[in-house]
Amino acid sequence: MQKAFSTFLNSVSALCPKVSSSELEYLAGGISVTEWKARNFYLHAGTVQTQIGFVYSGLIRAFYIDGKGHEISVHFMREGQYATHYPAFLSQTESKYHFQCIEPTVTVDIPFSLIQEGYDRFPNLDRFGRLIADSVLIVQQKRIEGFLFENAEERYLAFVRENPDLFNRVSISQLASYLGIERQSLTRIRKKLAHYSF
Repeated sequence: MQKAFSTFLNSVSALCPKVSSSELEYLAGGISVTEWKARNFYLHAGTVQTQIGFVYSGLIRAFYIDGKGHEISVHFMREGQYATHYPAFLSQTESKYHFQCIEPTVTVDIPFSLIQEGYDRFPNLDRFGRLIADSVLIVQQKRIEGFLFENAEERYLAFVRENPDLFNRVSISQLASYLGIERQSLTRIRKKLAHYSF
């Protein structure tokens, strides 16, 4: 799994170019790689996430179960992204979401203790952590504003435009719940826009 290690460390360097070789060596000394089968849970709601997962390959869906027993998708984490309920991870409180692998998935797992010690010891790792937090905030804000200012069709088009590689990797039901619409409504929208050029 050396390639997974290298991909993760390269992503750190890409996000935070000033990171030093000693800082990367520190991270490399504490991370691990895990293989997951499709439908395996990376994290269950109600548990504390003790490590954050960098998705090397595969796809993970975050969802919660509403009062009617329906699974509501809130995020899809593909290659190069982090599988985490980040606010709960930072505060080491219980996650509100389940994280389940849609596909066979490989994660590079970074322990909470390694991250916290890295923040204290290395300025660039502290900056790396802030950049991750910024990216999570941007994604959350875009999702909130999508529900506030866009209709269902616009949210669907935005999803396809911003995630062309996910379009055929998630089910209609999973995508419909993510967009906040009924499956039948999404089917109608897709038929209407079948000629649309993305």
